[in-house]
Amino acid sequence: MNLESLMNRDWERSVVGKLGGADELAKSARETKAFLRARTIRSAVDLLRIVLAYCLSQTGLRSTVAWASAIGLADLSNVALLQRLRRSGDWLGLLVGQALARHAPQASQGRCIRIVDGTSVPKAGASAKKRSQLWRIHSAFDLPEERFGYFVLTDQQEGEKLDFIPVKKGEIRLADRAFMQPDRIASVQAQGGDVVVRAGWKSVCWCDADGKPFDIIEAFREAAQSGRIDRPILVERKGGAPLALRLIAVKKPPQATEAARRKARRAAQQEGYTISQEALEAADWVIIVTSLTPQAFSTDEVLTLYRLRWRIELAFKRLKSLIGLKGPPGFDERSAKPFILAHLLIILLLEPFIDELEDSPRWPAAA
Repeated sequence: MNLESLMNRDWERSVVGKLGGADELAKSARETKAFLRARTIRSAVDLLRIVLAYCLSQTGLRSTVAWASAIGLADLSNVALLQRLRRSGDWLGLLVGQALARHAPQASQGRCIRIVDGTSVPKAGASAKKRSQLWRIHSAFDLPEERFGYFVLTDQQEGEKLDFIPVKKGEIRLADRAFMQPDRIASVQAQGGDVVVRAGWKSVCWCDADGKPFDIIEAFREAAQSGRIDRPILVERKGGAPLALRLIAVKKPPQATEAARRKARRAAQQEGYTISQEALEAADWVIIVTSLTPQAFSTDEVLTLYRLRWRIELAFKRLKSLIGLKGPPGFDERSAKPFILAHLLIILLLEPFIDELEDSPRWPAAA
């Protein structure tokens, strides 16, 4: 959606209607003090239209106010628009939350599958030397509905945490190796969820069922012929007793194995160290830990679940390519927050039409 699309006759149906209608928008705008009385801008609906036009068009404040004046929407200065934008952050956040709640997923065969991950955009003025200056979007993507189920917006100070997003009781939470965090896995389980998380061979301290150190490299060597491991494992953690989980590992096909070894060698070369033989052997395997029992989920079913994790990567791609999310202009958090939230709101409104917008297999095909 861009500035031109905000001018057409579908505005009321495609945006206002899907956000609950003009009365609901007026109510939420008053509650968050984004719009208190009609002056230069006549209504909360008009304010939302102008704010979205600025955030999504990427044409700047002056061009947006010129457009609003030209179509008779409002006659205001660029400074006045900036002030309105800065007061709209809580309102847009509320609208995002309401849009998420309207499409809350139902369980699939008794379980909701939730993929957690994060994406980021640079802060204004962040140079190549300051790539750590980021706005981070912590997200949950729910299957089979294929919708974002949760967003949290922070800066780079807040790292990725497996339990950062609230757990739905009974959910199966999928995550990549950055979320291999034993204490936080325990937190997800305590809240009634299960996990399927990728792991690195050295990312945790492995123990066998008796609590003795477990040599995962030796286990890879012993399973080289079958190319598969599925066994109980203990994982040490800082905040309590070792965590009882299930270790599943599958050997990659030859082409993927060679690619993984090349990547590992390249990383070692760039960081100035000599890669070990153990690291090369570990690169041949996909390592997953899960709290799902073998009685409920077979090895193949767990692997199939983890393969669904790419759906959130596709959703991020849509957010950045289809909606055009990039780093917000300006340095002030008061204007950066609504800029990003506007994009999140629009992707939520567009998700029901994704099949019409791109050719991508949906949940049943991926499963």
